[in-house]
Amino acid sequence: MNLKKFGIISTLFFASSIITTHSIAENHHAETPSFKSTEVATNLWMLQGKGGNVAIMTGPQGLLMVDDDYKEMSPALLKEVKLFGGLEKLTYIINTHWHGDHTGGNFALGSHAHIVAHDNVRTRLLNTQEIKLFKMVSEPYPEKALPNITYSKVMTLHMNDEEIKIIHYANGHTDGDSIVFFKKANVIHMGDHHFSGFFPFVDIDHGGNVLNMAKNVKEILATISDTTKVIPGHGPLSSKSDLQDFHDMLIGTSAEVQKMKDQGLTLEQMKAKGLSKQWDSWTDGFLSTDVWIGIVYASLLSTEHSH
Repeated sequence: MNLKKFGIISTLFFASSIITTHSIAENHHAETPSFKSTEVATNLWMLQGKGGNVAIMTGPQGLLMVDDDYKEMSPALLKEVKLFGGLEKLTYIINTHWHGDHTGGNFALGSHAHIVAHDNVRTRLLNTQEIKLFKMVSEPYPEKALPNITYSKVMTLHMNDEEIKIIHYANGHTDGDSIVFFKKANVIHMGDHHFSGFFPFVDIDHGGNVLNMAKNVKEILATISDTTKVIPGHGPLSSKSDLQDFHDMLIGTSAEVQKMKDQGLTLEQMKAKGLSKQWDSWTDGFLSTDVWIGIVYASLLSTEHSH
């Protein structure tokens, strides 16, 4: 199976009604949700299920988890947690943003751990949210599933002889994005600031913007090394060069849409014209070129209106 496709097959918790459930663990029946786990560094693992990629750090002071997939993946996630020592070891869950394919596990796990997120994530989860593109409505989360530790710009956790930097990069994918950097392990979890190898969903209605995402990714690239392992929000375990390719795509496609806009083309005319062939492989996820052009166009309009 194309893991790239699988990792995103649902990015959108919202599209789950039209997506069949897959299993990526060998010797499991297709109807049994499960995770594929990859060792990223000593005591640090990436789990790929149905939604956003999950990271788990283990050690004597307990478990730390970054994101926790869809709500319906929780039974499978609980099985994984058992392998790493069990729920009683779970100390922190970091939500990289509010979307349900990254926070659905809060319902099952939130009573056992502190949930850490940017201030805006708690605000979003306290209220009903709608994503029109996917006809998705997210109802308010109960107290047990809400972040109970929030921050505004930077937070540092010290645990298991590791320094975990949680940094807010504003208005990229949403208005509440966190990037999580494990300094000693030299691993970064990008949340949905990185869809590895395919066009990302950018949630413009909730503060996201393609141009800001490109700016944020450029800043992040300057802070990591060629040997940094990059856990994307969706897609396979990646490298700095994969993240650079993603940045180049954001810049390149935005420039093409801007040029068409400057020529006076309507959105429908832009979609009919399309993008350069060099971006064709980036549709190998879940967004078509048409949808991506629409997201970039909306980002350009939003940027103009804010100036």
